Amino acid sequence: MKNLCILIICILVAFSTKAQNTSPNAPIFKFVEETHDFGNIAEGPEGQIDFNFTNVGKEPLIIQQCSASCGCTTPDWTKEPIMPGQKGTIKVKYNTKDRIGSFNKTVYIKSNAKSDKERYEITIKGNVIAANNTDKTIKLNPSVQTPKR
Repeated sequence: MKNLCILIICILVAFSTKAQNTSPNAPIFKFVEETHDFGNIAEGPEGQIDFNFTNVGKEPLIIQQCSASCGCTTPDWTKEPIMPGQKGTIKVKYNTKDRIGSFNKTVYIKSNAKSDKERYEITIKGNVIAANNTDKTIKLNPSVQTPKR
């Protein structure tokens, strides 16, 4: 019985310590877009997009970490605190090399922003067309790609 009580207490503590900020003054993300569709992009160059946001809360917004759902996606973010009313960016790059076909990747954001979830999420999706594709009827979106260095 004692072990059962200890187990229940441990479970309650684990669920009550989720990283949620519910303060009325907490920072709040307001993204221009939370999902970006690259459309058709060519294999080879990286697809990249800047997810721009504003802190519409009343306290500084601090992003502790951004991580991706796989190694083919690389996030980089504003490291300094984003003051209320100020803007920040999360730059997301997708490596298209040898990844023919559709993709749907998530970037997980750990921050002090007000949320009902443990982490905030943004998404990229699209379709990678093979570099040797000869079908000229497929329209590519070259504006989101940079040559891989």
